[in-house]
Amino acid sequence: MRIENWELNRVTLSAMQFVLLSIVGLIALGTLAQTAPPQVRAISPAKRPLPTEEASAGITKFSYLVYGDTRGRRDGIQLQYEHSLVADSMLATIKRLDATEYPVRFIMQTGDAVVNGGDARQWNTSFVDIINRLTTDGGVPYFLAPGNHDVSPATSLASPQRQQALRNYLDAMAQLIPSNDAQRRLAEYPTYAFAYGNTFVLAIDSNIADDPTQFEWVKNQLEGLNRQRFVNVVAFFHHPVFSSGPHGGSRLEVPSAGMRARYMPLFRTHHVKVLFAGHDHLFEHWVERYIDGNRSYRMDLVVTAGGGAPLYSYQGEPDLTAYLKSNAAAKVQLEHLVKPSMSPGENPYHYVVVRVDGERMDLNVIGVDWGASFQPYRSNRVDLNDAPR
Repeated sequence: MRIENWELNRVTLSAMQFVLLSIVGLIALGTLAQTAPPQVRAISPAKRPLPTEEASAGITKFSYLVYGDTRGRRDGIQLQYEHSLVADSMLATIKRLDATEYPVRFIMQTGDAVVNGGDARQWNTSFVDIINRLTTDGGVPYFLAPGNHDVSPATSLASPQRQQALRNYLDAMAQLIPSNDAQRRLAEYPTYAFAYGNTFVLAIDSNIADDPTQFEWVKNQLEGLNRQRFVNVVAFFHHPVFSSGPHGGSRLEVPSAGMRARYMPLFRTHHVKVLFAGHDHLFEHWVERYIDGNRSYRMDLVVTAGGGAPLYSYQGEPDLTAYLKSNAAAKVQLEHLVKPSMSPGENPYHYVVVRVDGERMDLNVIGVDWGASFQPYRSNRVDLNDAPR
């Protein structure tokens, strides 16, 4: 009898230990679930994705949209309101151009999607669903270059400050940018390229402008291009090469200095036509003219950062003395074609529509909401080409 009781007690004790261990395990799992950062939802792929590079080779007429800096005052709490207004206008433009010779085929964003890219709630609550409208209702592919708010202002790829934010960015863009092992993607970087028709586009992480691996990858991409096909080469990134806003003017931030010193000579060598940037929440337009061989070339540098972030104003001209001197061999000349206003209230939320027609391109600036009458060129349109001489 005593043996039976002992066996019963032992079984009961074992059962209780199992129950206790199970409870502890469940509590531990719950604690881990509460402390582990939530994952950013992947933005939905475009209903009308870009065809393969080979399949689009003969296309010479189309449009694309560019804008930037959509971060909002209440990121992580509610949908970005000002960004939603911009997206509404974009959807109307996509619909309007759909039946023309110049349908919108993709959208580029110059960075700073959210205030704190390390916080998954900001992507999930405030940003992802707006872009889902553009990729599903609008049907077009969406490409984002990382801003300092997206992946942190760290200037080193390996910086601990950058890691969680970079994972969030890559999770959001997982179905939109080339895969990690693709020819048009620099593995483990948010740096990539894509092509459509006669146009080749580079997305560069300007936060790490001095990173040699990224620079060599971009250089190799440009050197390997068939320029008989790709007559238009475009790059987009976050930090402007030249700016007269609060991040420019008398200041020269490290990423912008890196883009000037490393990338501008490379862009001239390969006759890149247009650069799009953000960071300063306004619109401005520079033109660089230079000589290569016996020919003169033009490169347009557009800052378009009116996607919803708090608006900025003109702060003064940047000092370009050293830049012009170091590039004197190319006879570089700069024209500040459009300067932003000194009042933020005159620098509206906006995006741009670029129309491609063979080797020629033009740009339309579309002001949004109270900025609908915005005409930075005394109209809202400009040719991105010099008249033949």
